[in-house]
Amino acid sequence: MIWLWLSFITFVLLMLALDLGVFNRKVHAIRTSEALAWTAFWVVLALVFNVGVYFLYEHHWLGVGRQLGQNLGGRQAALEFFTAYLVEKSLSLDNIFVIAVIFAYFNVPLAYQHRVLFWGILGALIMRGAMIAAGVALIRRFDWIMYVFGGFLLFAALKMLLSRPEEVEPAKNPFVRLARRLYPVTHELDGQRFFTRLNGRRAITPLFLVLLVVESSDVLFAVDSIPAVFAVTQDPFIVFTSNVFAILGLRSLYFALASLLDSFRYLKISLVVVLAFIAVKMLLAHHYAIPTVVALGVVCAVLVVGVLASVVRNRLEGPAFGPRFTC
Repeated sequence: MIWLWLSFITFVLLMLALDLGVFNRKVHAIRTSEALAWTAFWVVLALVFNVGVYFLYEHHWLGVGRQLGQNLGGRQAALEFFTAYLVEKSLSLDNIFVIAVIFAYFNVPLAYQHRVLFWGILGALIMRGAMIAAGVALIRRFDWIMYVFGGFLLFAALKMLLSRPEEVEPAKNPFVRLARRLYPVTHELDGQRFFTRLNGRRAITPLFLVLLVVESSDVLFAVDSIPAVFAVTQDPFIVFTSNVFAILGLRSLYFALASLLDSFRYLKISLVVVLAFIAVKMLLAHHYAIPTVVALGVVCAVLVVGVLASVVRNRLEGPAFGPRFTC
C-alpha cells in the first residue's frame, strides 16, 4: 500500500514540475482560453484516475479496499471518489471569490498570479495531507467525532451564508503581521520574486505576503471541506486523491471563472445547501447511512439548480453586479 501512496505523490510532483518548469516557465498572463483548456485537462485527468480507482478496488490490487476489515468494491470506490471530488470542487468555488479579493487588495498583476497560486497549492497539498491523516485517526479512534464534524459543517454552512468575500482583511492576517515583524517588506513588487534585497538586507516582497494570505485562507476552507469529504468516504486514499485532484485544477478554474462568478448569484446559496446536506448526512451516519449515489444526485441537482436559476435571472434582469475584480 505504501508503494501506491508513493507512486501517486510522485505523479503529482511530476505534474507540478511540468506545469511550472515547462508549460508555464515564461511569465505571462493566463488567458481565458488557456485556463479553460487546463481546466478541461485536470477534469479529464481526474475522470481517468477514477477509472483507475474502479479497477484498483475491484481487484484489490496491493490490498486496496481491504484495510481494517473493510471490503470496498470498485463500483462503490469509484462512486465515492467522484462524489468526494465533486463536493471538494464545488466548495472550492467559494475559495475563488476570496482569492480574487486578495489579488485585488494587493494589486497583483495577472502575469504574477499563477506563481502565487502554484506555490499556494503546493503548500495546500501538504497541509491537507496532514489534516486528512489527523481526521482519519480521529474517526477510527472516536466514533462520536462524526457528530462533531457534522455540527461543525452546519456552523460552516451558516457562516458561508452570512459571510461576504469583501470582509477579507489581509492586513490583519496574523501571518502577515508576523512576517512584517521578522523581515522588512518592500513597497513595490520585484517581478515575481518572493524575496529580494532592501538596503543590503534580505527582505520580502508584497507577493510573498499575498502567498501567506492565500495559504492561510486555504487552511480555513480545508477545515470546512475535508470534514465534508469524510461524510462521503472514510477511505484515506480516496479522501486524499479526490482532494488533490480538486486542488490541482483550482488555479486554472480561478483564471477561467474569477471574473464570471458574480453572474452566478445563486451559486453561493447552492454551496450552502450542499454543505448543510453533507452535514446532515454525517450526523445521520450512525442511524441511517444515506447511499453515496443519493448524495451524488442531491449535490449535482443542487448545483445545477443554482446555476440555472442564476442564468435565468440574469437574462431577465441582467447581471447582479458589475465586474469587481481585476484578474
